[in-house]
Amino acid sequence: MSVDEVVKFVDKMVFEKTGKHLDDIQTAVVEGTWKRQTYDYIAREYNVSTSHVGDVGSELWQLLSEILHEDIKKTNFCSTLERIYIKSSQNPNICIGNNYYYSSQTLNQPNKEDDKSNINTENKLSSYDLTLAPEIINFYQRVTELEKLSDWIFKQNTRFILVSGLYGTGKTTLVKRFIDLNLHKFAVVIWRSLKYPQPLELLISDLLNVCQQEPQVTLDKQLKQLFDILTEQKCLIILDDLQNIFIPGKFAGQYKFEYQDYQNFFTLITEVKHQSHLIVISQEQCPEMECLDDELCPIKSLELSGLYDVDILQNRGLKNEDNWLKLIDLYAGNFIDLKSVSILINKNYDGQVADFLAENTLHITNQMQSRFREMFNHLSTPEKEIVWHLSKFDIPITRDSLKEGLNLSVVDFNNGLQSLQERYLVRKVRNNTILFQLSSVFREYVRNYCQN
Repeated sequence: MSVDEVVKFVDKMVFEKTGKHLDDIQTAVVEGTWKRQTYDYIAREYNVSTSHVGDVGSELWQLLSEILHEDIKKTNFCSTLERIYIKSSQNPNICIGNNYYYSSQTLNQPNKEDDKSNINTENKLSSYDLTLAPEIINFYQRVTELEKLSDWIFKQNTRFILVSGLYGTGKTTLVKRFIDLNLHKFAVVIWRSLKYPQPLELLISDLLNVCQQEPQVTLDKQLKQLFDILTEQKCLIILDDLQNIFIPGKFAGQYKFEYQDYQNFFTLITEVKHQSHLIVISQEQCPEMECLDDELCPIKSLELSGLYDVDILQNRGLKNEDNWLKLIDLYAGNFIDLKSVSILINKNYDGQVADFLAENTLHITNQMQSRFREMFNHLSTPEKEIVWHLSKFDIPITRDSLKEGLNLSVVDFNNGLQSLQERYLVRKVRNNTILFQLSSVFREYVRNYCQN
């Protein structure tokens, strides 16, 4: 939601309840809270006292609490509005109390260009299957990424999009949020997880069934059926956890034998002309992104890293809020790791973040150990050699320095280093010279739990 949409959203609720629109200071409180500004900052901007802004805010939160039948405070205003807005995007009329309010279509009208990119979805039978898609309660600060997805799909008609990054960076959440906001712009939306992958033929048959088509006998004919649908209607297909169809113990992005048809399918998605879109979500980069020329093919890649926003620690029972950003920085903004560490801090430190940080230790929880163990075992032998050596250094080192400490051929070294970057375990630092560094949390795990 943009700031303007939030203000309109709240103003509509308040007007329905009181018969009055938001005044200037109430509007400032809504805008400022959405932008994560303090009351003191808002007061300075509008040349009023901080206490006055606080009083206005308190009255406004109480009024919204009555309207929404929820306990609204400055700390949960953003997440609550996001949640209600998501529901409104899936249901044109949301009943709050005795009144019907919001329609995401009226609050977030697609522009004329977007309408042209759609194929009169209102006049066609819509097929939505989001059974395996997660429900998003809280969504944090990925406005730029959402805008990129919207631009690629609705303006550039990008057919194949890879959303990739390390676990815990919010890839799945981002894509689901995009769907929640844009569901009505597609005739068909299907979400499938490859956590337990199936052969391509079964997947295509499944997609056809959702589209109310009887699958033909052969895979070639099924693909013809599917591409007819992708051409006639604006469809969005999501495949989550793509990394599960890659071979463990090999370099990143190598398909298991039984799933090699997926590679051909992805190529078809990019090369065959149609008006639909495939988004794949993966912890490893997809080889198609390198094999295909993005100057000629409608493909895009969106890489996500950690999120450095204190809001991700809200409602975790943590204290010492002025230390939260230090904790987030320590764990590189990884939401899953921070959730695990927050549980430990609550149990062992009574929620005192300052006491935890005073230990001056990058603690690897049991849950994190289990995840890193699986990731390490998934690596090829050359990758493990590189990881062991890189874990000895706290600072980035040059490629030549890294290579000197290893007994690897030039080919294995280069392939291994590239593969680790494609798994987001090693990052390249551009300075006067190119340097490489292991992910800090993974480095700590390797040092303490992996034997060379």
